[in-house]
Amino acid sequence: MKRIICIVLSMAALWNTGVFAQVQTDAKSVILMEASTGKVLYEDNADEQLPIASVTKIMTMLLIAEAIDLGKITADDMVSVSENAMSYGGSTMFLEAGEQLSVSDMLKGIAVASANDGAVAMAEFLEGSESAFVDKMNKRAKELGMENTNFMNTNGLDEEGHYSSARDVAIMSRELISHPLIFDYTTIWIDQLRDGKFQLANTNKLIRFYNGANGLKTGSTSQALCCLSATAKRDNMQLIAVVLGAPTSAKRFDSAKALLDYGFAGYKIENVLDSEEIMGETEVKLGLADKVEYRAEKSYPILREKGDGEECTPEISVDECVYAPIKAGDKVGSARVVYNGEEEEIELVAVSDVEAKSLKLILADMVKIFLGNFC
Repeated sequence: MKRIICIVLSMAALWNTGVFAQVQTDAKSVILMEASTGKVLYEDNADEQLPIASVTKIMTMLLIAEAIDLGKITADDMVSVSENAMSYGGSTMFLEAGEQLSVSDMLKGIAVASANDGAVAMAEFLEGSESAFVDKMNKRAKELGMENTNFMNTNGLDEEGHYSSARDVAIMSRELISHPLIFDYTTIWIDQLRDGKFQLANTNKLIRFYNGANGLKTGSTSQALCCLSATAKRDNMQLIAVVLGAPTSAKRFDSAKALLDYGFAGYKIENVLDSEEIMGETEVKLGLADKVEYRAEKSYPILREKGDGEECTPEISVDECVYAPIKAGDKVGSARVVYNGEEEEIELVAVSDVEAKSLKLILADMVKIFLGNFC
């Protein structure tokens, strides 16, 4: 009996150390990443090169979102459909050659209905041809550090040499959701196009059935099996769960839910520095204002295991005074953050402009000081 108790206690100790802290998934490759920090919370075979089906369209949508945010195109621009784009089968939005739809409607078709024809139409619209767009996809993948990815097309249809990995999919998913406009499309459950003549239903069932789900992209082909990059946000924590090569659609969703549940149950995000928060003020010399407020140049979130009591208080160093003129964003100090063996220094910057006093005003101030001392 004593031996049994010892075994049970030993197993409990191993569980608490994380040895048995496994997530029950059914797929060739999975990964769970926290978006703001990029930290990986769980992974299994995350670097194997695998076909990813329509999860490919995450990169397609990323290049579209970047073009919009850079002002190269707008969501209202009209896209003409070519014979080539119309010819694509599989999941489609039933485009007709010569038809024109807005960039926004094309994005809706790609994100919600996984439209292969829409992906090709947008590729031709942005780069002139699908092949030129694919070159740009591969270039962007390299820029993002996606080491196990090679794209051969815009939509993920099975093709020799077209592959990625769970880790790389998480990386490009993280980059895509840094463009908030994408959530206008990936969170749609039911919608329509062409004045109600074409109905859309999201292929990502988690959008309706998982608390906090806000994206991102499904995919399935005979070679890739069932794939998914699922994103969800709760209590200021955005998670990315990637599942590649699940045997059935139901198992890809179950695997993604298991990963997301694991993340939300065990971790939390804490903003040690918030770029939207005024942290204090410092004195200004020779300016039209005597003081200027400052804030962190960027937020600094830390990922904590729930129950972690380690203190994380930034060391603040601010210039006692600064000289005008000052522009909003000028450095006035720094904050040093040390947590879990990692260290980073964040600049503290002025919140607003402070103009310099004219020579006339400076002389007037000197006269006042002189007369005050004389009296």
